Amino acid sequence: MKDHSSKCVHAGTIGNIENTGVNSPIYTSTSFQFIDREETVYPRYLNTPNEKAVAEKIAALEDMESALVFSSGMAAISTTLFSILGSGDHMVLQKGLYGGTTNFILSELERFGISYTFAKSQEAKDIMNAVESNTRLIYLETPSNPLLSITDLEEVATAAKKAGLITVVDNTFASPINQQPVKQGIDIVVHSATKYLGGHSDLCAGAVACSQALIEPIHKTGLNFGGSLNALDLYLLERSIKTLDVRVSRINRNAQVIAEFLAYHPNVSRVNYPGLPEHPGFGIARKQMSGFGGMLSFELKEADSIAFQKRLRLIRSSMSLGGVETIVSSPAHTSHRHLGIEGRKREGIAEGLIRMSVGIESFADLIEDLDQALEK
Repeated sequence: MKDHSSKCVHAGTIGNIENTGVNSPIYTSTSFQFIDREETVYPRYLNTPNEKAVAEKIAALEDMESALVFSSGMAAISTTLFSILGSGDHMVLQKGLYGGTTNFILSELERFGISYTFAKSQEAKDIMNAVESNTRLIYLETPSNPLLSITDLEEVATAAKKAGLITVVDNTFASPINQQPVKQGIDIVVHSATKYLGGHSDLCAGAVACSQALIEPIHKTGLNFGGSLNALDLYLLERSIKTLDVRVSRINRNAQVIAEFLAYHPNVSRVNYPGLPEHPGFGIARKQMSGFGGMLSFELKEADSIAFQKRLRLIRSSMSLGGVETIVSSPAHTSHRHLGIEGRKREGIAEGLIRMSVGIESFADLIEDLDQALEK
């Protein structure tokens, strides 16, 4: 299968021989027979039939050899990093990461003897300038959360390979429909599957995809950390990914129209969306992405962003992202609240910044709602 839409529907599906059903059966067992079996199956071992079905689908979509599914995006990220890094190692992170990732790095790594450096920007030269003699890994996120900055994956991957470094990219915002980092030479891709892969605001999950050689240490660490997902949620995640291509295509279109509307609105001072030609990363995004995604952020000219959100009628003010419904949030009060005022200033996140996750509704209805809330 070459096309995303076919992979979304068919990759990884478990053949149901008994009743010839088109959907994968749900294996709710936490106990599996072990005699005369090549593999000991157990949910915490990340090897149940439903785990493997979803992992195969995600690996196919990312064009990677292997994948694993976890109970959250942070479980996928933390397991991946701890499987590669150990005491005495150093990692480089680009500027402008998801607040949960940044908080994890700041809170946990030093006590395990792992050092780190945040690069001055998303530029490849600044990222590589932060590399030290004991650096083992470079961590990226593009488009970034919540400013939608773009990192040139091919440029970083090429330089990292020359230096013998492993590259990891958080591909949550783009989804594998819009971006496959392996095509730019990236080694490991992580996802918060809670977002676009789940897509209906009712699942919490994470995923990692990479080569078979790299998945083995991640699997070993994951087995010890225990961040597995239950069979019912795995089935729901598999079901959700079947419509991923359709959902993301509609969301891409809606987001582009809304970003263009906001860019010319007199009560909006700034719009961050890589699909706008004036976005500083537009050229790179057009090169490495097949679609610009459903995430955007904008700054209001009025000071009270909470009052603006309360005036919205159709669009909900809510946390998370990637669902079929359009929602907005305040990064200063949600995803980046742990950084504090000074930390947010360093990241360029204004207190009045609004982050929008565009859904699949009529873009005309969404624009009408935004317009009335902005005018008041």
